[in-house]
Amino acid sequence: MEVILLERVENLGDLGDKVKVRPGYGRNFLVPQGKAKPATPENIKYFEERRAELERAAAEALAAAQARLDQVSALSLTIAAKSGDEGKLFGSVGPADIVEAAQEAGVELAKHEVRMPEGPIRATGEYDVHVHLYTDVDTTVRVVVAGT
Repeated sequence: MEVILLERVENLGDLGDKVKVRPGYGRNFLVPQGKAKPATPENIKYFEERRAELERAAAEALAAAQARLDQVSALSLTIAAKSGDEGKLFGSVGPADIVEAAQEAGVELAKHEVRMPEGPIRATGEYDVHVHLYTDVDTTVRVVVAGT
């Protein structure tokens, strides 16, 4: 299935690229999310008419993410959680807890922006958590999990 990308998609292409993707990926993710349109002659014409508008919107989103980058990079969060004697938590600290702590510190984050590939935090200590603000705009936040 060939699609035209309406925005930059990580590991796939940039705005306006015509790429070949698996039918399920295009039909079930790219098109419903508004990230791409099928590469039909009508859609190609539609894209060319709106190209400047889409590029401007992408530039504005990138500028907003760059502005948030400094604020988020300087952030250091302390989260109190119940723990045992050896520092193992009763439960875990996940993205929702990190977002809540960031909002208390006055920084807006969304749950989908917090990346924890190793899974939730299950022990006390200091951790670097990756935050993905926009395509190619990534930073880390220092999270200190203190036992209570």
